[in-house]
Amino acid sequence: MSHLNESDKEKKLVFCVLTTSDTRNTSNDRSGWTIREKLESAGHHVFESWICKDDALEIELIVEKWLRNPKVHAIISTGGTGIGFRDVTIETVTPFFTKTIDGFGELFRYLSYTEDVGSKALLSRAAAGVVKEKVFFALPGSVKAVELAMNKLVLPEVHHIVHELTKHLDD
Repeated sequence: MSHLNESDKEKKLVFCVLTTSDTRNTSNDRSGWTIREKLESAGHHVFESWICKDDALEIELIVEKWLRNPKVHAIISTGGTGIGFRDVTIETVTPFFTKTIDGFGELFRYLSYTEDVGSKALLSRAAAGVVKEKVFFALPGSVKAVELAMNKLVLPEVHHIVHELTKHLDD
């Protein structure tokens, strides 16, 4: 049963998209492009998009800027969620979370396991959390992982999540 009315479901949400990678740039950032394309195709607005190195300080600075913007509803990052030494997205963004959305990572790994990746899915640290009235999704860097997360988890639930995070503002 949905608590959303039709106007809530059709509301244009505002997103920021962060690609974290030591190798991606504007010409080869296919995962970031995929996120932006899927958001815009769903009728949402991408306020800003950024590519930064796998560097905690760089990630922190851009995320803090976006979190201060009252127009932004959600942030989606891609990359830096693995277990490699340079993969620091999760360690950098989760301290911002006031609440974690544990089911996101659990469902993402389950879907990855059953649909394509098999037991390698356990290496993913994809995560989501709440920062005040915003939601943050941290996705892996592969295009297939981004497509899976966007199609099966983010786009089907983001309106409901934003509604739950902001409904107290309407009172």
